Amino acid sequence: MKHLKSLLFATALFIGATSFMTAQSKVAHINTQELVRSMPETKAAEAEIQKLGKTYEAEIQASLTELQNKAKQYQAEADGQTQAENEKRAIEIDGMRQSIGQYQQQAQQDIQKKELELLKPITDKAKAAILKVARAQGFQYVLDSSEGSGVIMADGKDLLADVKKELGF
Repeated sequence: MKHLKSLLFATALFIGATSFMTAQSKVAHINTQELVRSMPETKAAEAEIQKLGKTYEAEIQASLTELQNKAKQYQAEADGQTQAENEKRAIEIDGMRQSIGQYQQQAQQDIQKKELELLKPITDKAKAAILKVARAQGFQYVLDSSEGSGVIMADGKDLLADVKKELGF
């Protein structure tokens, strides 16, 4: 009877240990920021965003130059104008400043919107490639090892090279 109990205990221990080993998950990591930055599509998107930014910057600069010229002109003519005319001109200058400020904010929002619009398909493509490679190599979890993502140590399999190969670069 003692022998049977020992045998049952050993069998239970063996089954428990093997199920624990098979229950352990395979984990890999990848720096998604580095992957997305190295994709050719990202470089094209960044060029388009910079081009849009330069367009807005040129328009804002032209408006600021116009504002400065008008302010100088009004200041030079202030002595020859009536008090009411000078107040009207001051209101006009303030209105131009506010308009330029609003345009700057709108330009910044447009650039951010365009950036999201251009980068979303790129990040979706990267994610799909990561999932494909991870599944093909039998990983249940893939951690993002990008700066500030919360991964403190990443000694496991790095999928970056395999995903780049999957994406063709």
